Amino acid sequence: MARYTGPVCKLCRREGTKLFLKGTRCLTEKCAVERRPYAPGQHGQSTGRRRKASEYAKQLREKQKVKRIYGLSERQFRNIFDRVLKEPGVTGEALLVALESRLDNLVYRMGFALSRKQARQLVRHRHIQVNERTVDVPSYRVRPGEEIAVAAGSRELVLVKHALEQFGRGQPVSWIQVDTDQVRGRMKERPTRDAIPIAAQEQLIVELYSK
Repeated sequence: MARYTGPVCKLCRREGTKLFLKGTRCLTEKCAVERRPYAPGQHGQSTGRRRKASEYAKQLREKQKVKRIYGLSERQFRNIFDRVLKEPGVTGEALLVALESRLDNLVYRMGFALSRKQARQLVRHRHIQVNERTVDVPSYRVRPGEEIAVAAGSRELVLVKHALEQFGRGQPVSWIQVDTDQVRGRMKERPTRDAIPIAAQEQLIVELYSK
């Protein structure tokens, strides 16, 4: 499936909640979800008059929401699910941990990019290093203890400098340590579900894929 390239605000409206696909701009701008709190399209305003959503519809919407937050295609998302299905522990939690452990997500969480889309661009263009080795695969699975840094020759990029200026708006999650002066950070430990700031009902995704 081709990657979506249309207006990202339509995705937020379709899911009925902010997905923060524009990074900090979602905090400073009047969100489309607030201005038009109904699904996009010709019949969007009639959505509220339809019958109660089925269990399958709820499961599908939850999967679509999480998939869009992390900017993945259906195949990428399903491959991650199939992989964590073989791991011990709670499958839903393992799914979110695997998504959070992606390199592009860590670059975003550390404040080196304003969105996961920008973070993927930095990784693909070889601006990111893991343990002082250039890695250009956004799906690279970062392990606890590994260090992520913006390459020395890339620290003056406008995109990176702007992201670091905005970084003061908040703090990284507890399982990440960041040195903004050196533009590097470290994944201290494997995140727990409570430490992942994503409002998702991951069990619905497990139920959907288990049919």
